[in-house]
Amino acid sequence: MGIATFKNLCIDAADAAVLGSFWATAIGLEFHRQETGDAFLTGRTKAHTIWINQVPEPKRYKHRIHLDIHGSSSAQLVDLGASVVDADSFPWDVMADPEGGEFCLFLRERPPVYRLYEMVVDSADHEAISRWWASVLGGEQSSDARGFSYIERIPNVPFDNMSFGPVEEAKQTKNRIHLDIVAHDIDELIATGATLLRPMDDEINWNVLADPEGNEFCVFVHE
Repeated sequence: MGIATFKNLCIDAADAAVLGSFWATAIGLEFHRQETGDAFLTGRTKAHTIWINQVPEPKRYKHRIHLDIHGSSSAQLVDLGASVVDADSFPWDVMADPEGGEFCLFLRERPPVYRLYEMVVDSADHEAISRWWASVLGGEQSSDARGFSYIERIPNVPFDNMSFGPVEEAKQTKNRIHLDIVAHDIDELIATGATLLRPMDDEINWNVLADPEGNEFCVFVHE
């Protein structure tokens, strides 16, 4: 058991309508536009919700957190506004969404209707940070001999796993993809190594924290 529960995913966008429409079709969710300019995607449960938050800053650096999806053809995603970054170096295709955000396409003969496969996190210490997130969200943490770690069977998470891979470069800017989670309080998270970046106030009804490697996430406190 973890000390918190997964709530949903959030993706920053320069144009929430364009990026939200792309991800809704790519993953297999329903697109909704808000009067604020933000958007959100919905599926069969609340945990399938993805918030598309419009932000003023464009993408400048490689995504430190990215999504892997199932699909039958990279050409279909290119027709939606994506681009192919690398189709030769790996058993999957590295692609970019309409705003340049990297993601990986795993080609399947018969992809599922809901196509979000996993969430991937670049890491300085993949074993330590995967153990940390397993302690927070629950699930089964494993380290693979090929040099990465992952968490499977995470309660309430609408994808197969969280995967953590080693990278040499340091985190340079706020992540454009992050998790929202629910906890009874933030003190236990801070005690385990999280950092409070912004407490709940009159403008937001959540707390912004960072994990031990600086990856932002939002905490909604429920008694």
